[in-house]
Amino acid sequence: MTTSELSDTSPHQLAAITAAAAAAAGPLADTSADERAALLHAAADAIDGRADDLVAVAHAETALGEARLRGEVARTTGQLRLFADVVREGSYLEAMIDTPDPAASPPRPDLRRMLRPLGPVAVFAASNFPFAFSVAGGDTASALAAGCPVVVKAHPGHPRLSRAVADLVAEALAGAGAPDGTFALVSGLETGAALVQDPHIRAVGFTGSLAGGRALFDLAAARPDPIPFYGELGSVNPVVVTAAAAAARGAEIARGLVGSFTLGVGQFCTKPGVVLVPADAGMDEHVRDALDAVGDVGGEMLLPRIAEGFRAGVAELAARPDVTVVAGSVHQPEGTAATAVVLASDVAALQRAPDVLLAEVFGPVCLLVGYRDHDELDAAVALLPGSLAMALHAQPEEAAGLAPLLARLQERAGRVVWNGWPTGVAVTWSQHHGGPWPATTAPLHTSVGATAIRRFLRPVVYQDLPADLLPAALRDDNPLGLLRRVNGRLTRDPVGGAGAVGR
Repeated sequence: MTTSELSDTSPHQLAAITAAAAAAAGPLADTSADERAALLHAAADAIDGRADDLVAVAHAETALGEARLRGEVARTTGQLRLFADVVREGSYLEAMIDTPDPAASPPRPDLRRMLRPLGPVAVFAASNFPFAFSVAGGDTASALAAGCPVVVKAHPGHPRLSRAVADLVAEALAGAGAPDGTFALVSGLETGAALVQDPHIRAVGFTGSLAGGRALFDLAAARPDPIPFYGELGSVNPVVVTAAAAAARGAEIARGLVGSFTLGVGQFCTKPGVVLVPADAGMDEHVRDALDAVGDVGGEMLLPRIAEGFRAGVAELAARPDVTVVAGSVHQPEGTAATAVVLASDVAALQRAPDVLLAEVFGPVCLLVGYRDHDELDAAVALLPGSLAMALHAQPEEAAGLAPLLARLQERAGRVVWNGWPTGVAVTWSQHHGGPWPATTAPLHTSVGATAIRRFLRPVVYQDLPADLLPAALRDDNPLGLLRRVNGRLTRDPVGGAGAVGR
């Protein structure tokens, strides 16, 4: 298989693919929970069965290393199987029933509500996670679980892998009985823009750059029929270190920081890019020592374009008179190689140029910002942009007094980490991988975890429908055994049963 096998999709081909996805939407939405779960398991099994071959292709295209890539394969197939569990469990449908009450004011009819699939979803694969946020990643898994056909726009950074995974998934889904048109892969820059504007597409999932995501977001909003655009864009994932924590375990914190911001050559969307540290607490020296202790923690970046952006971002920061170099070198190698850099500044500089100092630089660079007192810390926190995650390093005895700081941090992040690091995102029912702009375009939603399915569903209320026309999830006898809200109370009982207590 060669790169040339993933040529740009023509407008005619794209139109045929999206029309097939639209034709598949109804039949896929009507599949049972067990049938849809079987589709997800089939895709996961197919990927696991070819893991050795896929990892070899991925390493050749990304240089991420076998260990990292094998872990990512496991995460990818684990996500597919998690969403199979989500579908079978059924609470994602949010089934609610209010029985008639003619004595209410106004009189209440029979109302039954649940979530239904939106229709065909466009998914844009990411560069930095060639499996877990790519062709068969979390967006694809959650959309298929919701009952939505998926059209994936391949990332140009790993074309051979994209085609290999897409072929496996398409074959597995077809073999498990998926309707024709349930899944397809397209490629090309212009194709991506056309895909967002295609009238058959009902939602978009995107992970990538702020500039690229904003351009596609604007296209989605400018359509004659605007559609939801769930974009994960830019995030600096700030960290706050208290004076007590720096004094008690500054060296330990520094070692953790170095491990976090250099992980994957700094190419994680959750990389800590800015760290607020107490001035004159020695954190600069601790971080320098920690970086020196691990030696060369650089590596090859994913794409020449990403490496160029890293060099430009580091150079812009280092050129400022109010920024100093703590460790590493701002003189980066040519090509796709990168080495770790730690820079330092202060709150006054942050106030002068927040747009520069708080801009995401994708790669192994971190900026330490020194604050002198609580007022300066408050001023710095007030400038922090929306992020996927923020971390707070403090001592246990400080916890009671940190509630106001925590409140300000949680206003700006989708996840707040205590004495840890934002890198590492567990795929669970409770996970939220999102946050205020510019981290995402839709802070209500997540791209990781069970509730990612919610992005591709919409509520429908059925009023006074005959029982034979109701979806199974809303019938009186509850044939699916779902936990439903009946007359305001959560219950699995049939309508009129002991657990369905009226209001």
